[in-house]
Amino acid sequence: MSGRFADKVALVTGASSGMGEATARMLADQGARVFTAQRGAAAHETVAADFADPDAPRQVIEHIEREAGQLDILINNAGVMREGTVEETSEADWHLQMQVNLTAPFLLTRHAMPLLKDGGGAIVNVGSIEGLGSNPRHPAYCASKAGLHGLTRAVAVDHGPEGVRCNAVAPGWIDTPLNVDFIESMGDPDAFRDQIGGIHPVRRTGTPEEVAKLICWLASDEAGFVTGQIYTIDGGRTAQLSLP
Repeated sequence: MSGRFADKVALVTGASSGMGEATARMLADQGARVFTAQRGAAAHETVAADFADPDAPRQVIEHIEREAGQLDILINNAGVMREGTVEETSEADWHLQMQVNLTAPFLLTRHAMPLLKDGGGAIVNVGSIEGLGSNPRHPAYCASKAGLHGLTRAVAVDHGPEGVRCNAVAPGWIDTPLNVDFIESMGDPDAFRDQIGGIHPVRRTGTPEEVAKLICWLASDEAGFVTGQIYTIDGGRTAQLSLP
């Protein structure tokens, strides 16, 4: 198959919807053989995986090695959020978010590294602007995403000499099915949508496809001199100061 990812094998976690689904589709459209891993069904070559299970990352990578014999692109997208202040957050919810959002990417990266080194691979982690700042009642989620940003830089430094690049994207408000459902649950969805759009200088929220385009660029040879970076994609939200 032709395209900028021809002869490449990619893994996208959490690809049943939203940014993961858009990224997997875009990689496949541009020539990659795509594996997806998540609890629910997804397109492409799906591997059933619950990343709350510490053994799932190893099983997923071993499956891809058996089936494809290579892995060139790893997109760590799967994530989970539980709301609550530090007083309200149970240890179980804390550990779940750390396991899925931070430990699973660490383990996937560790198990995938021998394959990625073989072909000069690329890793893209899906962080969040909440790894840079915080929305209310998200201490565990923010901590896990900040940790993922730190892991991104460390992997880039350690494995750059071996030909492996590692970057992250930090999306803001993106119109994923979860966020769209949240907006529709409001008493006046149109007014709430206008309010959310208004906190962005571009006056709208983002789309999964816009994030997928950035992820695919970072995974491509076009970004061959880019590593260890966290790319904020939030319509200017974090650049805009509140009014005095």
